[in-house]
Amino acid sequence: MLDGIKLFTGNANPELAQSICKYLDINLGRATVKTFSDGEIMVEIGENVRGKDIYVLQSACHPVNDHLMELLIMIDALKRASAARINVVFPYYCYSRQDRKVAPRVPISAKMVADLISVAGAHRLISLDLHANQIQGFFDIPVDNIFAAPVMLDYMKEDFKEDLDKGHFVIVSPDAGGVERARAFAKRLACGLAIVVKRGTEDSDKNAWELIGEVKGMSCMILDDMVDTGKTLLRAVNALHEAGAAKINACCTHGVLSGDSVEQIEKSNLESLIITDSVPLREKKNRTTKIEVLSVAPLLGETIKRVYHHDSVSSLFV
Repeated sequence: MLDGIKLFTGNANPELAQSICKYLDINLGRATVKTFSDGEIMVEIGENVRGKDIYVLQSACHPVNDHLMELLIMIDALKRASAARINVVFPYYCYSRQDRKVAPRVPISAKMVADLISVAGAHRLISLDLHANQIQGFFDIPVDNIFAAPVMLDYMKEDFKEDLDKGHFVIVSPDAGGVERARAFAKRLACGLAIVVKRGTEDSDKNAWELIGEVKGMSCMILDDMVDTGKTLLRAVNALHEAGAAKINACCTHGVLSGDSVEQIEKSNLESLIITDSVPLREKKNRTTKIEVLSVAPLLGETIKRVYHHDSVSSLFV
């Protein structure tokens, strides 16, 4: 029974919140989240939450700062309404790429976001494929970093079964930072592994990148945690195309897809881009035929259920 659970959401991804509620067989919590004419955000919780186990779903998608502020104000409103526990479900963690000092006099913005969420009153954070695992250490509250791998692996095993059975399937990391993730997928699928690595000094020079691994005549799946501008993805697509790959597809958890990335993907040699609904695609889907969306609602719903019942979450990924 989930009588003690209430799930609320801001304006970032209400579609995902509704899907999670359907999985959990509960009603979405009533809340008004709107913006005044001067840009200030106003939140009003529309039902009793005293003594309840509350889950607040919010992805920090565009406009990032507005959605982050919505989350913080919702947490404060729930805290002042005497909620017993406030669990933040934050599928796409904004500022996650700013997780360390890469130059003098720059911030560690991912740590600042962690502080904001904690100080606002959150008791737990549930996120999806954090860009860097060390972000968990920025919090003094429990953090569950959930992996979309089960959803993606099931999709690959079904849709690329023929290529996998023939031994013609290769997982590709588009940069050195994603090798660990790509290797884990390749091990689970018992397939090949390739890596696009930097050789020169200038990112703009296509000759500064090389491909390690055999991909000629193979069905290649580029794997990453997010696609934002698409530059890293398309660089890998070009490298695979020049190396003679038979089919080129890509899969990522967070389809941020800013700027003209959708148009660039549409006219590239990429056959398809598989993303999850952690970030809503909405009107971007009308600008391409190559994007397919997998839902992580059952995965997040099951995580919420297990957290509520104090059951193991890590066993979801065994």
